[in-house]
Amino acid sequence: PCILLAALKIQKMNPNGVMLVAPSDHWIEDEAAFCDNIQTAFDTCATSDILMTLGIKPTFPNTGYGYIQFAKDDYSVGNKVVRFTEKPDYEKAKSFLASGDFVWNSGIFIWSIDTILKAFKNDLPEMYSLFVEGMEVYNTNAETDFVNERFGEADNISIDYGIMEKATNVFMLPANFDWNDLGAWGALYDKVDKSDSKNAVVGAKTLLNDATGNLIYSSTDRIIVAEGLNDFIVVDKEDVLLIFPKEKEQEIKRILNQVKARFGPDYT
Repeated sequence: PCILLAALKIQKMNPNGVMLVAPSDHWIEDEAAFCDNIQTAFDTCATSDILMTLGIKPTFPNTGYGYIQFAKDDYSVGNKVVRFTEKPDYEKAKSFLASGDFVWNSGIFIWSIDTILKAFKNDLPEMYSLFVEGMEVYNTNAETDFVNERFGEADNISIDYGIMEKATNVFMLPANFDWNDLGAWGALYDKVDKSDSKNAVVGAKTLLNDATGNLIYSSTDRIIVAEGLNDFIVVDKEDVLLIFPKEKEQEIKRILNQVKARFGPDYT
């Protein structure tokens, strides 16, 4: 719904506009290469009726990312997307890498306003009708009241499920920049500052003795004391405390599913 709302607001300002949708928690290492990729995508989408995504070349069989299978045919606008696939298990992720025709799904999308609104109209017509009625008030002082009234009526569905997995005009542009999804704990450890003992601490007060190579995260500003702990992920949330070896990070998804199954879906 937020993407549809943004697209309609942009359409009112510039019907010929091109739109970028990007997650807020990703690490882009090379800004110049990123801008080059985005400019290529903008130029392509401005003249082509396509939905474009940036694909990240996988470096290991990560089970925490979604994957995109792409056609190896030579297209001037990138590689045609065959299918999106959700986070796989380890063996399936290994097979994806071995095939050579899968990339990580960055969640970065580019399209013209005309193309994305056409997709909403075709694939999510009820949502489209719900928000297109507000064209008169978008970008005015009356917009907030309209959005507050309508937003809660919209289906809670992601752009991946609602549009991208249904569309037949999706293309993938291979990314040329270094990328990291900080939603993965190991990825976060790689990027944040570390102490002399190679411990990375986010949001916690710590007393660490004979402890090295750990990622320690707290959402509650709690004091965390550890001794003799090496190469672990410690995640302290309000309702769940996770203490897990870094080398088994790929298993965290399975463990969290067990937690949800035993204690309920609110525990994540």
